[in-house]
Amino acid sequence: MRKYRRVTAAAAAALAGTILTGCGVLPGAGGDEPAAAKAAGRVALLLPERAASRYDAADAPYFSQRLKQLCPGCEIDYRNAGQDADGQLAQAEEALEEGAEVLVLTPVDSAAAAEIVKKAHDRDVPVISYDRLVLGTDVDYYVSFDNAKVGRLQAESLLSALGGKAGSGEILWINGSPTDNNATLFKQGAHATLDGKVRIAAEFDTPEWNPDNAEAWTARTLPSLRGRDLVGVYAANDGTAGGAIAAMRAAGLPAVPVTGQDAEIAALQRILVGRQHMTVYKAVRMEAEKTAELAFALLRGEEPKAGATVDNGAGAVPSILLDPVTVTKETIKETVVKDGYVTPGALCAGAYADACSAAGIG
Repeated sequence: MRKYRRVTAAAAAALAGTILTGCGVLPGAGGDEPAAAKAAGRVALLLPERAASRYDAADAPYFSQRLKQLCPGCEIDYRNAGQDADGQLAQAEEALEEGAEVLVLTPVDSAAAAEIVKKAHDRDVPVISYDRLVLGTDVDYYVSFDNAKVGRLQAESLLSALGGKAGSGEILWINGSPTDNNATLFKQGAHATLDGKVRIAAEFDTPEWNPDNAEAWTARTLPSLRGRDLVGVYAANDGTAGGAIAAMRAAGLPAVPVTGQDAEIAALQRILVGRQHMTVYKAVRMEAEKTAELAFALLRGEEPKAGATVDNGAGAVPSILLDPVTVTKETIKETVVKDGYVTPGALCAGAYADACSAAGIG
């Protein structure tokens, strides 16, 4: 564990309440916790992309609100790299130049982001690897989910949906981005569960997690499967699931069980109407809030203890790992709706009203 100077931020205190972002102003929530009134500092929140809606819609606001509750005088400098690793490095350099005292980083490229960590440490700035692990360098903390378990949950749910078809038909297999260490862990967890139990017709690593890439690959692959029994799709997240489903619908194929992850509203709606079998819900609010609490502790010069460690190739990284949850049509109400992650109003709009009513949501 690296040692850091206790952070002081008198200049930042003069800008209390301001939350900066490369693409607008994030909402902040005030707080009245006793320690908050004396605290100030500047935290850079560097998120990777917009292909998954969660980062702008959930991670950034949840993180911002919790940090502002703890530290009304803190600034949050939010930047989204738009899936550009070089751009993320430039964003990090700029954030450090502008006085960031803690970096919260979700890397576009898990290996290349080691350079960001080095530049932060050269300035005595700690780095929290958020959601995705930075590889091959001395990261200070890691906050995420048990990502191998995500793959296992997807695989177990797919096996359950396939039933007796698991051994007789074939599946398409769509992984996430090859530059994202989480995608590697999802793949490992899923293969550990499915290998030897299903036949894989074709497998694809989706560049940049881009749903268009997943759709295009599926469309190219389907003609080679004519006359064969396609019974399911392993898709690593909801975006790639949506791409595969769009390609299969365009080809006139019947719906088959398709996995997903992130509990995006579009995916939940597909689940309600039977076009997607499941998604994995990761309680982003809890993940973001715990990270904000950790960032605040680092601003105060504390060295919090973590309950686990994860090896990133350079050593054991102190880690906070949360549990992912399987979501199917039968459990939407008791998971993502109950937690407030999605509202019935947004989920059940328009053509989905009847499906919501049938699922007891409304």
